[in-house]
Amino acid sequence: MPEGHILHRLARLHQRRFAGAPVRVSSPQGRFEAGAAAVDGRSLTRAEAWGKHLFHHYSGGAIVRVHLGIYGQFSEFDVRDGAVPEPVGQVRMRMVGAEYGSDLRGPAACEVIDEAQHADVIARLGPDPLRTDADPASAFKRIAKSRKAIAALLMDQSVLAGVGNVYRSEVLFRHRIDPYRPGTDVGEGEFAAIWADLVALMKVGLRRGNIVVVRPEDDHGAPAYAPGKPRTYVYRRAGEPCRVCGTAVRTAELEGRNLFWCPSCQTG
Repeated sequence: MPEGHILHRLARLHQRRFAGAPVRVSSPQGRFEAGAAAVDGRSLTRAEAWGKHLFHHYSGGAIVRVHLGIYGQFSEFDVRDGAVPEPVGQVRMRMVGAEYGSDLRGPAACEVIDEAQHADVIARLGPDPLRTDADPASAFKRIAKSRKAIAALLMDQSVLAGVGNVYRSEVLFRHRIDPYRPGTDVGEGEFAAIWADLVALMKVGLRRGNIVVVRPEDDHGAPAYAPGKPRTYVYRRAGEPCRVCGTAVRTAELEGRNLFWCPSCQTG
């Protein structure tokens, strides 16, 4: 599932490509036909991301909410020559502007909502490390009251928005924190350091388009867990030697998601 920096990159791209002008919106697949008709021909006033949600705000107050889920993705095409390509595959939503178009396939959610519903979605989400209006104190308040494992809390979108399995596993390793430690045992200073690291790491992801989490001094040449994937400390490296101490990385399922950690380094 895409992590938050991907949604912020999409929001920035769509802001550049479509904002300030009418957009032709359709649903070649048919599953978003009524929603597409509600915004077709309206001007896109802004695109924004909060956590793993992407919002397209249109003139008149209608908002398209997209959650990519596991399989969702946007693809882009150029229409500056006047030619609009035929849709390929199951395109849930097609956007066509003056110079570019974009096709959305396989999202978990694609719907038109109003301002009140938009506010309800935001109210259910925790602070997003990539938003300038984020309040990390609200996340720590929830963490400090919970006996759940910190690894589970970091993935809870109502606690922190936009953090996925890669950033969760990696930031806990970078701060040498046992992923099973209860939230009540995480100090305010420790959380402040985690938050600051997430902000810095996710900004790199936003800027570069890929996840960079391994410090240069720890990058001893062990390959990424798969071609084209990020080099990580523990994520998807179960059974491989820890980049720092050489202990075999462990994995276990926690609340339906695979967790990765080093049992030697992460004892604090």
